[in-house]
Amino acid sequence: MTFLLVVHALLALALVAVILLQKSEGGGLTGGGSAGGLVSARGAADLLSRMTAILATLFIVSSLGLAWLAGHSNRPQTIDTTLAREAAPVGPLGAPTAPASGGAPIAPALPTPGAGSGAAAPATPAPDAPPVQN
Repeated sequence: MTFLLVVHALLALALVAVILLQKSEGGGLTGGGSAGGLVSARGAADLLSRMTAILATLFIVSSLGLAWLAGHSNRPQTIDTTLAREAAPVGPLGAPTAPASGGAPIAPALPTPGAGSGAAAPATPAPDAPPVQN
């Protein structure tokens, strides 16, 4: 696959180079042969037109081939389930639910919507808790 990608890139570069070498006189790929051969300017233009047609055909064929290879080579044969595991159940606002042993559910850390004016009341420490220093 890598080899075909490199060949495809080289074809693209060669196609761009051959197109840029041509004169912009219009009527590309429609001219016929001339008696002068490659010596005249017209013969060089015919050679560039033929090279453009050949390179364009090769570029399209390689594009179709790469598309076919990409579609047929990346199909998985089996599904890997080694990393599959069940997610822990979560309660409202993303708080974890109670353990299966029957304990009390853990309260969410975020304030509930609609509780007062939207500002959370400052928490008061328990009477036997040490004072908090900032």
